Amino acid sequence: MGADQPVTITVESIVPSPVERVWSYWTEPEHIKQWNKATDDWHTPFAENDLRVGGKFVSRMEAKDGSFGFDFGGVYDEVNINESISYTIGDGRQVKIVFVRQGNDTKIIESFDTESTNSVEMQQAGWQAILDNFKKYVETAEQE
Repeated sequence: MGADQPVTITVESIVPSPVERVWSYWTEPEHIKQWNKATDDWHTPFAENDLRVGGKFVSRMEAKDGSFGFDFGGVYDEVNINESISYTIGDGRQVKIVFVRQGNDTKIIESFDTESTNSVEMQQAGWQAILDNFKKYVETAEQE
């Protein structure tokens, strides 16, 4: 495998909430802005989401101190409500998210192609941290 061949990484989490609610938290911009960060010194001040095949999405991810930021966006290839989402990021990498109903819980399985700038381990840790943050956000929202 050449150095420019992406590796596919999978991260997963079980979220203690029904799949319909998890889907809303995952896909609605007002929720995305709350959970879409790997660490507490980052935030997502802007998000928009046209959740349909061919629709575009973008989230503005920034360090809270303003030192760094980037737009994370792409185009949806597949949208199966409460089941799965596939999209292609702006740089051509593929992402697939599967939502598996487990009673009142939802298992989220997210697979993505790596990029060549950061180590595979760093990317896996970063995506897992965002997924863990999503789980924490849902748990907190469910208690309100």
